[in-house]
Amino acid sequence: MSQDYNSQTFKNLLQRLQEESWQLELLISGFAIFGLFTVYEPLSIALAESKQDHNSYKTVISLVATVSCAILIFNLILHVLLRGLWIGALGLRYVSGDIDYEKLNYSEKFTSYLKKKVGSFDKYIATLENYCSIIFAISFLLIFYVLAITFTILTIIFIATFIISNDWLPWWISKGVGLPVMLFVCLGMVITFIDFVTLGWLKKYKWISRIYFPVYKVFSFITLSFLYRPIVYNFLDHKFGRRLSLVLVPFYILILVLASFEYQTSNYISNDLDSSDIIANIENYEDQLNDKKQFTGNVSIPSKVITNSYLKVFVLYYETIENSIFDFNPSLKPEEDLRGLYNEATRTSKLSRDNSQDSIRRKYIQTFNSIYSIQIDSMTNDSEFVLTQNFRNELGFETYINLDSLSEGKHLLNVKRTQITGTDTTQIRLSRLPFWYFPN
Repeated sequence: MSQDYNSQTFKNLLQRLQEESWQLELLISGFAIFGLFTVYEPLSIALAESKQDHNSYKTVISLVATVSCAILIFNLILHVLLRGLWIGALGLRYVSGDIDYEKLNYSEKFTSYLKKKVGSFDKYIATLENYCSIIFAISFLLIFYVLAITFTILTIIFIATFIISNDWLPWWISKGVGLPVMLFVCLGMVITFIDFVTLGWLKKYKWISRIYFPVYKVFSFITLSFLYRPIVYNFLDHKFGRRLSLVLVPFYILILVLASFEYQTSNYISNDLDSSDIIANIENYEDQLNDKKQFTGNVSIPSKVITNSYLKVFVLYYETIENSIFDFNPSLKPEEDLRGLYNEATRTSKLSRDNSQDSIRRKYIQTFNSIYSIQIDSMTNDSEFVLTQNFRNELGFETYINLDSLSEGKHLLNVKRTQITGTDTTQIRLSRLPFWYFPN
């Protein structure tokens, strides 16, 4: 079939498919919209969770997936609405034919104006057909644009992290090679973006195109444009496609700006304030965390009202905690940092799960206990954190505080962390949670 694309048989097949493509478009759009609405909420939750966990890899993947999903939902709904309007127009044409301006019996001024601006009904149907086909095609093309932006940013981060800031590489490679490559990528990104928004202006002039050609080749690989380039140029060689491309970019920017608006009901209070002596955010109380969209705070306790003679305190694990532990106990810092992406097949050999590293883990927990301290009101309490998981299977550190000597009523739980500032150590408050103690 690939050898016969110039044959008349193949062209006739394409012509038939073009004429009947609207049926496939509606079918695909309907199933896609249903599926996209189904996955949008889980993707949004995954994005929020990755930000909460400070997981940069998961954040990038979730962000790209969420943005792509939102773009497709908007475009495909617009496509279905326009296709519905197109089908309705076809049905109306079957009943009443073209517009008969003489039967409307308007004044000569309005009749001439409507004939010029509205034109024939067939022209209106043809315009709707063009809009529908182009919007459907560009919906999936925009996903590749999102991927192109993502891969460009990841390339810059990769160069900065693994070449320029890599202490294992010789200076002449990390700086002598890394800096020029970084400069080339950053300048190339700007030049490629200019060529994109001007619909190929840099390709039109002989000397400029010669300079731009190497950049074009490199970014063709980085942005994966070789996969969708024929569709792009098919848009650009068509007047209607060029106009729509110019309109869509500011249109999406406008949608993004409008979507960022929120309504504020108070000058002083909102539902996302951190807990304090006058605020009790539900993220710090486990019995309030029933909604998957609500994430666990840095510190959590079972409830606002404690009726037992003890208080469970859970400190959520973040990657920055390990950095603090390394600062206080440099002997724990490994020669090879295993944090980040890993291969499941090689994980067992690198991160032993037996007792061979038990002594190191004990020092790790001991160091954590030396850094973190707990106060109830102004009284410091003895605490011995252990590594565990909370009711949501989130990794963290847990301890229990005896409340026998505590009076009834409102109290404040203060969790503090010691940090190194220059040559000194200072204590900072990690969380401050109010709770009420009424023993059974």
